[in-house]
Amino acid sequence: MQEPCDESEDESSSMPTPDVADQASCSQPVTAAVFGCSNRHDRENDRSYYRLPKVITYQGEQTKKLSQDRREKWLSNIARDDLKPSSYDNLRICSDHFIKKPADLYNQLNPDWASTVKMGHIRTFMSPSPSKSRYNRSLNRSVRKQHTAAAMSLLELRCSTPELESEDVDVGTSTQTDIDKNLLTAIESELQVLQKENREMKAILEEKKLDESFFRNDSAKVKYYTGLPDFTVLQALYYYVEPDITLTHKSALNKFQKLIIVLMKLRLNTSHLDLAIRFGVSDSTVSRVFQSVIDVLSVALRPLIHWPDRESLKKTMPMSFRIHFGTKVSVIIDCFEVFMERPSNLKARAETWSNYKHSHTAKYLIGIAPQGVISFISNGYGDRASDKTITENSGILDKLVPGDLILADRGFDIQESVGTMCAQVYIPAFTKGKAQLGALDVEKTRRIANSRIHVERVIGLVHQKYQILSSKLPHDYLQTDEDKTLALDKIVHVCCALTNMCNSVVSFN
Repeated sequence: MQEPCDESEDESSSMPTPDVADQASCSQPVTAAVFGCSNRHDRENDRSYYRLPKVITYQGEQTKKLSQDRREKWLSNIARDDLKPSSYDNLRICSDHFIKKPADLYNQLNPDWASTVKMGHIRTFMSPSPSKSRYNRSLNRSVRKQHTAAAMSLLELRCSTPELESEDVDVGTSTQTDIDKNLLTAIESELQVLQKENREMKAILEEKKLDESFFRNDSAKVKYYTGLPDFTVLQALYYYVEPDITLTHKSALNKFQKLIIVLMKLRLNTSHLDLAIRFGVSDSTVSRVFQSVIDVLSVALRPLIHWPDRESLKKTMPMSFRIHFGTKVSVIIDCFEVFMERPSNLKARAETWSNYKHSHTAKYLIGIAPQGVISFISNGYGDRASDKTITENSGILDKLVPGDLILADRGFDIQESVGTMCAQVYIPAFTKGKAQLGALDVEKTRRIANSRIHVERVIGLVHQKYQILSSKLPHDYLQTDEDKTLALDKIVHVCCALTNMCNSVVSFN
């Protein structure tokens, strides 16, 4: 703290001057600066009183600007509208309104750069001021920098010591006597602390990094982020598609991370921005990675949606199907919808509108084998297309062989189309025009319903595992590529193929 001075304060001072010689106080005879402060110099002598800082105009523009800012800061913290500029010379603030004492002009981060304690007005807290913790952090950083510099000098000294000894130079008299032992011990301990913190931070970053080590030996993480049952299946998928995933010298992600981005997008429908933050890249990078890898997966996983031959179906036919239909059932079919945003094209908007769903949807025909495996998935159609139209144009009839049996819902009026392939289709009996169903029709409908329910379970499983199909997808996914395939079709096919890599919902018994 500076020594007290009289009223003739030196204008070149960079710190507000305590004024005690003229009996100044926070009350008369001079103006009380802080609202509600009743301290007086003539009552007690354990306080100091400070004038309002003046603007220093002859030490450069930077000093002038800084001193002007501090003067305005003091007036702002005093926050009294009744004070006039003519009374500023008579203002005094006692030491009770500082944490310790007014700081130096150039020590702007110090919380005592302006008075902040017991200012008697709520407006004081509305203006930001340097906090004590921030100031302490600044001091700690300065100390750490000094210690680090000293540690580097110590290391350089140690590295150069053998050379000096080899030249028979008396190191003890030239260097070591100039370094205090306590300082060396403090530097070494500080260096060890910094090295330990560095190792801990690296370990934390490695744990949070979504790479192979993050998923290894943790099936819960694999299921949550990818939908696959365990790390073995995830690793097998990666080894299968890894040769086709491109990687350049500018890539910020490795091939495994690119695959994980796509699986997380399908599984959780996470936004591109969220994925970008997780992997430390831009959202445009995530968008490009998703487009390129989904193309790779749609081609590479196409064999997983496989139409089984008759002999394989017979050997693996579940017992419930054997009891009701023998070994003739080849496929159970149904349609499901994927919601989308309203297309900009008027024709597409009309074709995709669903009065039943009250939204724009794309419809897909799905077929499962009696074992619960998805054996067929069509391309997308507008919701205005009927189930019969989709079945006849999707190509599923070309896979039938004479004697096959199809299980379907009432909306599939495809008996004639299936009959041309010398196959049969079982649908629940209609009650229209009948008082009630006969006993034979009731039993047949019950058997069909009990077996056909598996396709609805598989559809529900696909939507549950890959939430992107349960959300309203942007119309960007309706764009086609060079082979005239919609991006939405690729997403649906990949989700169905990945579902086939999981356990079946149908029990063999």
